[in-house]
Amino acid sequence: MSEASEAKPWLTRNVKVLSAVSLAQDAASEMLYPLLPILLTTTLGAPAAVVGIVEGIAEGVAALIKYISGRTSDRVGRKPAVATGYGLAAVGKIIIAAATVWPGVLAGRVVDRVGKGIRGAPRDALLADGVATTSMGKVFGFHRAADTLGAVIGPLVGLAVLAAASGNIQVALWVAVIPALISVALVPLAVEKRRPKLQPPAGPANSEQLTTTARPKAPPLPPRVRLIAGLLAVIALVNFPDALLLLHLNEQGFSTMSVVATYALFNLANAAIAFPAGALSDRWPRARVYALGLICFAIGYIGLAIADTGWVSVLLLLVYGGFAGITDGVGKAWISSLCPPEQRGHAQGLMQGLTGGAILLAGVWAGLAWTSGSGLGTTPMMIAGIVSALAAVGLLAVGRRLG
Repeated sequence: MSEASEAKPWLTRNVKVLSAVSLAQDAASEMLYPLLPILLTTTLGAPAAVVGIVEGIAEGVAALIKYISGRTSDRVGRKPAVATGYGLAAVGKIIIAAATVWPGVLAGRVVDRVGKGIRGAPRDALLADGVATTSMGKVFGFHRAADTLGAVIGPLVGLAVLAAASGNIQVALWVAVIPALISVALVPLAVEKRRPKLQPPAGPANSEQLTTTARPKAPPLPPRVRLIAGLLAVIALVNFPDALLLLHLNEQGFSTMSVVATYALFNLANAAIAFPAGALSDRWPRARVYALGLICFAIGYIGLAIADTGWVSVLLLLVYGGFAGITDGVGKAWISSLCPPEQRGHAQGLMQGLTGGAILLAGVWAGLAWTSGSGLGTTPMMIAGIVSALAAVGLLAVGRRLG
């Protein structure tokens, strides 16, 4: 890599703007998210399995669209997809706030996640534009920290609204629409380089040749990108939606206010570790840094499965926050650093699509198994924690060979 490439600043305009967009959107999402399991099971009377199924279906829809959006955005432009995605997320939150039956919440979550699916991969490709490969960890770590700071602000604002509204969840859901709309308004400040239009060849040519030249087939992704995307998807088969962990706390006796406050602390731990983890992955094999996140996952899940004290559960959820803080940014940096700029949307779409599909399956099996054994999600949490620990050992062993 040239010195000029090494000297590129990593804190670009897009990193700043899109981090602010994500902060506002996550403030909205996470004001709403910890209330969903309580809204579904207590207010709307749905069984626990519905929580996992609703979240799993929502993530599954997003997974499919992430792949399609990522691949097409490399050819037709990334910024319009980002704007559309954030707009749909705002619409989804309006639908949830207006829902009076649990299928309405499902519809809102699907629209919200469709928006996430459309925006995710092209946004991450824009974040990486013009940034040296050796700084990818810092870029995605910074973005993840800003994104998760919004996830701290959201629950805290939600707590204040719940206190002012005498615990009325519907009021808090409507307030969550406001930062969602702010995020949409910020997207136009991002920039995208113009892509040169492909020109037909000079001289006579038949229509088949013109079509082939004007629309060249996209080259395949590097084999290592496909390998890592598949590996992370296999790991994600035990990463069921966090809504089920919040349901576990509620079933343990945590009040609605306590669940939201604990979730804010979880996101604070998540935000605090994101940038240091990303910066570390610029210097240390990303497979090993990712493994550290899986260790946090294993400790959190296994611990929550056996903990019977409220304050211990809170501490374990903070440890689990290290998983999200480490793996999200590091995984995206890992993928982006292994492919050329013109394929980053496709690569991000593949990785995020596969892992989102795996989370769909995880949400379904964990939701269905939630009341098995001693109940409260003990069985699925224990299974997930053990599998994650084994995956961490594997990644630590391969280290540099995966990049």
